[in-house]
Amino acid sequence: MSKSIFYHAGCSVCVSAEQDIVNLIGSENVEIVNIGEVRGRISEAETAGVQSVPALLTPNGNVLHLNFGASIADVKG
Repeated sequence: MSKSIFYHAGCSVCVSAEQDIVNLIGSENVEIVNIGEVRGRISEAETAGVQSVPALLTPNGNVLHLNFGASIADVKG
């Protein structure tokens, strides 16, 4: 993986964190995935170790959980 992946669920906490991440590392260095809308990627996020959103998956596989917005279980419904 060459760029980070930012997973979020579209809530206000997530959108605010998304803006900060893009400003910090640049839009060319991060893929934004709204798992609230693209539900097919929830299992991908879980496999990577994401337990809550917003979360940033780094290129070397570390998951950085940011301000708690929602658990993956809540997003899955």
